[in-house]
Amino acid sequence: MTLRLFLLALPLLLASCHSAYDNITECAPAAPPQYTIRHPQWADSASIYEVNIRQYTPEGTFKAFEQHLPRLQQMGVGILWLMPVQPIGQLNRKGTLGSQYSIRDYRAVNPEFGTMADLRQLVAEAHKRDMHVILDWVANHTSWDSQLARQHPEWFTKGPQGRFVPPVHDWQDVIDLDYSKPELRRYMQESMAYWVREADFDGFRCDVAGLVPMDFWVQTRQLLEKRKPVFMLAEWDELHSPPFLKKGEFDPNTGMLEKAFDATYALRMRYLLDSISRGRQPLAALDAYRAVERSRYPASAYLMYFTSSHDINSWDGTEYERLGKDALPQAVLAALLPGIPMVYSGQEAALKKRLRFFDKDTITWRGYPLQDFYTKLLQLKKRHPALRNGDPASQFAKLEDGSPKVYAFLRRKAKAAVLTAVNFDSQPHELALGIVAPGVYRELFSGQVLRMGAGSKLLVPAHGYRVYERLPDPPRQGLW
Repeated sequence: MTLRLFLLALPLLLASCHSAYDNITECAPAAPPQYTIRHPQWADSASIYEVNIRQYTPEGTFKAFEQHLPRLQQMGVGILWLMPVQPIGQLNRKGTLGSQYSIRDYRAVNPEFGTMADLRQLVAEAHKRDMHVILDWVANHTSWDSQLARQHPEWFTKGPQGRFVPPVHDWQDVIDLDYSKPELRRYMQESMAYWVREADFDGFRCDVAGLVPMDFWVQTRQLLEKRKPVFMLAEWDELHSPPFLKKGEFDPNTGMLEKAFDATYALRMRYLLDSISRGRQPLAALDAYRAVERSRYPASAYLMYFTSSHDINSWDGTEYERLGKDALPQAVLAALLPGIPMVYSGQEAALKKRLRFFDKDTITWRGYPLQDFYTKLLQLKKRHPALRNGDPASQFAKLEDGSPKVYAFLRRKAKAAVLTAVNFDSQPHELALGIVAPGVYRELFSGQVLRMGAGSKLLVPAHGYRVYERLPDPPRQGLW
């Protein structure tokens, strides 16, 4: 985030902020444009969990993964995002198994994972446990030997010599679809509706959504919602130009969140936090980013925060490679800042290896050493009224302490409050709280109970975190 961009956003930020306490800046949401998306009610307290079926178990099947549903339910997961489940192309395949994003047949199940009956059972069991399931959808491209390439070669983008072409130079195992063809649009919409109807999926995570025309997504959502409320997640960020696009190709004004999607990635936020932990940018740049985000989107919009994903783990490195000692403090930020949090397969195992993308590479779970850590975070997110996704009535208050390495904030709704502090420094820091929603608080991880009020101080360990939940006021004693 550049200083110039922050200065441009600053007037908008200051217009909606006021000083609430001695060391707090409290910001109201910017006035929203015409947002038409109505989020499913079940999404307002949900966290997302990305499932890599191939690498999740030695078997790499739906049935084997199904055994993990009780654990994930206990962890507080609300939405399971399954990476693509369809058969993978053979022609120009990368690695031994190929990319799960090289789709050969949009209306079939990859036999490596199991059968359609197995998939239906997995979704049904998740629903029984009050979890919803979304399917990763690759609308932009197919494998070279896809059913569509054989039956409808006219639906594809052609190069100068009339040959199929990849959508991006590096993606040599896939070929680009041409959305100027109305027949392709109808086929793709009917295929998405097929999975909602036949497997009871609750929505989609849409791969490189910004490379597909926005009017397609708008029409598709309207079609899907004739059957059931859906949750739509776009792999895109209007605040971040993807490195694979050429200059001038990026559209920062797609209207995704206004018209078609419940959530988009917060990629600019992700790469900013990586830079902060690597010492390339100051922690204060996070405030500059949030100023731009809040001036651009109303509080009702969802942006997805995370510290790892299938792409980031395989190509950029694990959170321990990228973030070092800040891996867990950053996970706390991703879970508790205003946004919808996402956890990737294996993060609760403290996974410290890059999973191979095109080959079998089973996650080593090691007894789930971070299961309790993520359970506490996601269960707090799920139950606490101040942490609801997209709730304009929930207030965000940044705690101004002056420390360049500590980020602290209060999220509050009425008397319910959660105080979060993370320390990116190699030394512990004593945080001066001032007047912060005075009351009795309990620390999420240690269970420590303390009373906070004027002059209170809080010790945050080096590369550590503290999360305090305000306890209800005790009932008043009656007068006799």
